[in-house]
Amino acid sequence: MKTALTLLLTVLAAAPCALGQKSRTAARVRNLDSVQYGVASYYADKFEGRRTANGETFSQKKMTAAHNGLPLGTWIRVTNLRNGRKVVVKVNDRLHHRNRRLVDLSRTAASRLGYLNSGLTKVRIEVLGRKKPTDADAKQAPKAP
Repeated sequence: MKTALTLLLTVLAAAPCALGQKSRTAARVRNLDSVQYGVASYYADKFEGRRTANGETFSQKKMTAAHNGLPLGTWIRVTNLRNGRKVVVKVNDRLHHRNRRLVDLSRTAASRLGYLNSGLTKVRIEVLGRKKPTDADAKQAPKAP
């Protein structure tokens, strides 16, 4: 009886995949490409003070990002393709698994990229690695007026 129940549960769990539907427990897709293109948004104020995926406390004032494919702790350079501004941020959080955006930035990073008013922008991401780049602070875009 126990094996029959196990077999039944296995078949039911695999049913959405067999029907061409996505499983609700699908593994997070890792995107390790060194250059990525997509849409960026920025965190809502309600996340201020909450814990991020790596355990840090989120702050809109820090230069941080949420990304679903890169390992936590990865440094990335984000370029706003509409105006050419660039920032360097650390990935310390994850997006909701159904969110199709490439990256979610802190308010400070979004402001420096110049897209606070529009809320979204097209970006290019360059993966810089796990160590903080020595030029991370020097090559930041100036604050938007």
